[in-house]
Amino acid sequence: MPELPEVETIVRGLAPRLEGRRILTAEFRCARIIRGTPERIAGKTICGVRRHGKFILIDFSDASASLGIHLGMTGKLLMDAELGPHSHAIITLDKGALVYDDIRQFGRIELSSHFAGRMERLGPDPLALSREAFVARLRARKSMVKPLLLNQSFLRGMGNIYTDEALHRAGLHPRALAYRISRDRAARLHAAIEEVLLESINSGGSSVSDYVDSDGRRGSFQLKHRVYGKEGEPCPACATAIRRILVAQRGTHFCPKCQKR
Repeated sequence: MPELPEVETIVRGLAPRLEGRRILTAEFRCARIIRGTPERIAGKTICGVRRHGKFILIDFSDASASLGIHLGMTGKLLMDAELGPHSHAIITLDKGALVYDDIRQFGRIELSSHFAGRMERLGPDPLALSREAFVARLRARKSMVKPLLLNQSFLRGMGNIYTDEALHRAGLHPRALAYRISRDRAARLHAAIEEVLLESINSGGSSVSDYVDSDGRRGSFQLKHRVYGKEGEPCPACATAIRRILVAQRGTHFCPKCQKR
């Protein structure tokens, strides 16, 4: 599933090309991904494109509603792409077209005037949360740190890839209990989360499966992964073999030497 860096990369690619554009037609070919009546966006003018966690929000000049897009597992949001059998939404603009492609159809597109209230249920953005606030939030919870970071009500936008990568950089075991993590180690985790997210954004995200940016280009941060997907390979810090375990039913990669409990 595309995580914060991938969604941010897509938004940065789309924003300058969509803002100010008028929607001529909106065609939706797959009822499974649709919520509400998104075809009503025809005739509207786009005034902004933004990310909220893993959601892409397209705002309109009349401020009546926003179009929310979640890419699910295999969703792609492409500018001027050639249409194929999995092109489930085609938004024709006064200049160019926006195409939503999704092989597995786990994504969703929704037109709503209530996103603001619903988005308040999500936690803060990890790139906008101060170190002090993060440390306080973390140490107030009694759950294991890996599932806590994946909880979108705790932090929005984190997923399996960047949680594993950040925990490795911070030297924290994925099963460590959040409230027992010292302030210094929690601060290191905050820095590691920011570091890995920003590095990935600068690399165009991680293409480990279907992800591509709005121009159909793969990201390159997967080439810099230290633990995710590296089971059996040597840890880049100590050469110990990377292990894969299940934590709260999620596949988790870590170094048993660098990340002791």
